[in-house]
Amino acid sequence: MTFLQPWVLVALPLVALPLIIHLINQRRFQTVRWAAMQFLLAAKALSRGYSRLRHWLIMALRMAAVAAVILAVGRPLSRGWLALAGGGRPDSAIVILDRSPSMQAVATAGGESKLDTGRRQLADSLATLRAGRVLVLSDPAKGPEEVASPAEIVELVSAGPVAAASDLPALLQSGYDFIRENAAGTTELWICSDQRANDWKPDDGAWGGIRDAFAKLPQQVRVQLLSYAAPAPGNVAVRASNVRLETVGRDRRLVVTVAVSRQDDGGRLTLPVKFEIGGISTAVDVELTGREAVLKNHVIPLERSAAARGWGRVSIPADANPADNEFFFAYDAPPPRRSLVVAEDPAAGRVLELVAAIAPDKAAALVDLVPPGGLAAAAWDEAAALFWQGPLPEGRDAELVQAFLGRGGQVVFFAPDRPATAEFVGCAWGEWTAPAKPATAESWRTDQDLLANTLAGSALPLGDVEIRRSCGLSGDLVPLASLPGGAPLVARASRAEGVTFVATTPAPRDSSLAAEGVVLYALVQRAIDRGLTVLGGARQADAGTATAENARACGTWTRQGGAAASTEAGFHAGVFACGDRLVAVNRPVAEDAALPVADERIDALFRGLSFQRITGTAGDTDSIVQEIWRAFLIAMLLALVAEGLLSLPRPAAADRAAKTSRPLEAAA
Repeated sequence: MTFLQPWVLVALPLVALPLIIHLINQRRFQTVRWAAMQFLLAAKALSRGYSRLRHWLIMALRMAAVAAVILAVGRPLSRGWLALAGGGRPDSAIVILDRSPSMQAVATAGGESKLDTGRRQLADSLATLRAGRVLVLSDPAKGPEEVASPAEIVELVSAGPVAAASDLPALLQSGYDFIRENAAGTTELWICSDQRANDWKPDDGAWGGIRDAFAKLPQQVRVQLLSYAAPAPGNVAVRASNVRLETVGRDRRLVVTVAVSRQDDGGRLTLPVKFEIGGISTAVDVELTGREAVLKNHVIPLERSAAARGWGRVSIPADANPADNEFFFAYDAPPPRRSLVVAEDPAAGRVLELVAAIAPDKAAALVDLVPPGGLAAAAWDEAAALFWQGPLPEGRDAELVQAFLGRGGQVVFFAPDRPATAEFVGCAWGEWTAPAKPATAESWRTDQDLLANTLAGSALPLGDVEIRRSCGLSGDLVPLASLPGGAPLVARASRAEGVTFVATTPAPRDSSLAAEGVVLYALVQRAIDRGLTVLGGARQADAGTATAENARACGTWTRQGGAAASTEAGFHAGVFACGDRLVAVNRPVAEDAALPVADERIDALFRGLSFQRITGTAGDTDSIVQEIWRAFLIAMLLALVAEGLLSLPRPAAADRAAKTSRPLEAAA
């Protein structure tokens, strides 16, 4: 039980006061045997059992009344309908907010979102708890922000919704750093989240260190999870991709691919998809029968007088989550589709050159085959991707590749013929291994990165590719595809964005990547597409820390379309002008597909810590922390009334019945 005034509980031994008084009163009388009274005692023996029970009940009720008074003065708290954790008023309360788009879901049309409900319930609860300090943590880079009163949580700008995914491990690490550096006393961590996997990252290796760090803190830390994991009923998300401007004679047209998706298999649904470009709106009906429907390469004619660069928006009618009902895009004349190939094996180099030269939209593609030592003269400023087969770059070559990555280029490293000890972005090649029979990929990620499913929802046939030889990989890696036994086949570097490693080569002696073709082609072209987004005058970007850093580096970040301006540039959906470039910012793709993490999995993440989960729903009006001292006062009154009734003398009828029963028993 949690109490606002736990010091009152030191008076609980007073519960024994009625028993002590009873024992003292018994010692006041002395027993004197008197022959005339023996008959009366024998007659009263018939009702001795009832009398003892009545006396014990009276004693118990008196003790319960004293206990109820003491507990009521301690001001006990109830937290929802769950079992309560022990502890008194915390010295500090840190509120960790999951502000991701999925937290904007509502239970009923026009109702309160999960995030707004959580902020309101937390403000009410913390006002009741009267914590010494209240801090709000929503951005790990900024750390906790102290508020003057819990009521400010509801109106705090930095606690509002964003289009970016949350990073719960980073937020908890930031909370730990604050507690350790500020020597905070008893602290409660309140996490408000809907438990989505892309926000919690339960497979992140940082969880073990975070859990151990909290366990070693000298002060008590209690973790409270306010969970809104219930899915948004009937929610549908819309997303645009492959936006390109085409010129046909003197006319221009915009080609857009639109996907609408949902997380459950509902019935047939007809959705009007609305396109808005330059103030002109058009609509197309899309039939959604399963979980996803794709309107591929939808053509929108543009006026001849329209500028070659512009932006637009695609939207669907309002539903359970307004955050995924619209998607912004920007377009411009396409930049040259140029890539660089560096290969020590001529066979692998020819395959990579051929695959990179076949553009998916029949546009012209340029591929520069760079000889060893020729990187300084390469067309870095015009290239979208670099495909490298050989030892990892060192020295001046490494600096050139790092600069290429820094401006948004994509690099795919294929295994070298002769692995060396060189490292790049914290990763290194190991030794080659050749199984007795060709192996195939055991698992791979289909939700994002270069091996994701196609727009139609079908998986890439990576399982059909034979791996005849594979090279070991070590370092800070995120596996995208794994071989039997867990060895990585395709992996993404953790320290640098845009770096992918493939633990084999397309040469026939190493794999059937070239013969099968589809997987290699998708991987190469997707890498080029990602690199092209930073070359043209228009680009797409996921809301989040990286986009915010680019916004700050740009200097003037002017909103062209979307919601009202915000001080958190790069975290909100919309279209922004950065110099002569348009940037369309949207929610990450994982926000549309991520499922909640199971309660058991989250319990395991906090194993060994003081952890409690409170389940809530969007729009819930109940308080999660309530004072229940009135219930104890009512219990005291009931105990006193019952004690009074039991203390009343026996009715006359009962006495007469006892007297008449005694002669009958004597006669028998």
